[in-house]
Amino acid sequence: MSSEAPDHTTSVGALLLSQAEPDIVEPAAHLLRERMLLAPAGGGWSVLVPEGKPWLHGEEPVDRVLTGWATALAVGSGRPVLALWWDTDRSGYTLAAGFRRTVGYEWLANGTPVGEDEAMRTFAARLGLDPVLDMQPLEALTRPDTEADARARMLGLLAVLTRTGLTLPPGLGPGEPADRLREVARVQRGLRRIEWSGWRDAVRAEFDVVESGPLGPWVRGPKARALAAAQVAAGLPLAVWAARRRSGGWAVAAGVLLAQGVLGLAYDRMRERG
Repeated sequence: MSSEAPDHTTSVGALLLSQAEPDIVEPAAHLLRERMLLAPAGGGWSVLVPEGKPWLHGEEPVDRVLTGWATALAVGSGRPVLALWWDTDRSGYTLAAGFRRTVGYEWLANGTPVGEDEAMRTFAARLGLDPVLDMQPLEALTRPDTEADARARMLGLLAVLTRTGLTLPPGLGPGEPADRLREVARVQRGLRRIEWSGWRDAVRAEFDVVESGPLGPWVRGPKARALAAAQVAAGLPLAVWAARRRSGGWAVAAGVLLAQGVLGLAYDRMRERG
């Protein structure tokens, strides 16, 4: 018998699902400064597949890394973001929605639920799901079921979300290793590659999207300055808190807030001078 421990790293995977079109998600995704693959995932949804595996090289496990990314994306895009993650021992989700506290649930590999029932109710409410029709299958995911492993539980969660328009491309689903997810994502129609190319391009992408949308008239002026100042005011204490807790995920969220606030103030001044 070999004394070497088996390599389980290939069974770790993660997906980010945003309840927004890729045009809205892309600017916020650039601010994460991570390489990702972005593709449509049905009506009103997008999927992000990480190209890197920071959970293998850092101090934080996959669920904490994804929680930080989801929080930053939700704050940056203004839309709910659902992080799905799994490893050899467990699987779960984290839902981020703006500045509200994240909510999550997880299952052991054999499907044993280890979350709180209230989390499912909060999950449904924040995504605007039907409190009766959708809650019935969600509550079933919190009850013991010897025939449902963690992957089956996650697929059941996604099945409920199909009624909101979510449609994941075949091959992009819970339980797949990260390498497989990247291979599938790279051949999707409408694929966009997210790569950090510097603050200038990030700012340009951010404001191109905003100015072309219904919020265009509000990107400068008193209301824009007030919003930017509020983002800076919220980002500073969050950055201090993240540093004290040594939380890389929350540090990313604080960075996005500070970046958007500072860039908003700078853009407003630039437009006034121009």
